[in-house]
Amino acid sequence: MAEPGQRAGGGGVARCTVSVCRGCCCGTPKVPGIDHAAQFTGLRASLTGVSEVRAVGCLDACDRANVIVIQPSPQGRRAGGRPVWLGFVNDEDAARDITAWVAAGGPGLVEPPEILDLYSFSPSRRIRESLEG
Repeated sequence: MAEPGQRAGGGGVARCTVSVCRGCCCGTPKVPGIDHAAQFTGLRASLTGVSEVRAVGCLDACDRANVIVIQPSPQGRRAGGRPVWLGFVNDEDAARDITAWVAAGGPGLVEPPEILDLYSFSPSRRIRESLEG
């Protein structure tokens, strides 16, 4: 069996995708007290070579800004992993916990740290489909 974050057969890293909402509320002064650019740059730098980190438009979960969605790698999806939606990601500790989990393998491969349960939420099907489509 492959190690977390590795493809079966040793064919390299199976990458999660980290989608960081940067729409109408997330990533803007509407959420005060956080350096949004530094948060995004830090996530991207911490996960270089491990995960694709991308900014996306409004995910229509503005009441939970800042929103980050971790989509499982292909291996994680085959293992039953599903996208994990996290809201109120407005501090460095949460970003570090997300980074550590994704680097270890992410959804389907490694259980998230329990602290991320505080940030986890289930969006409506319409919202979920907008990211996956």
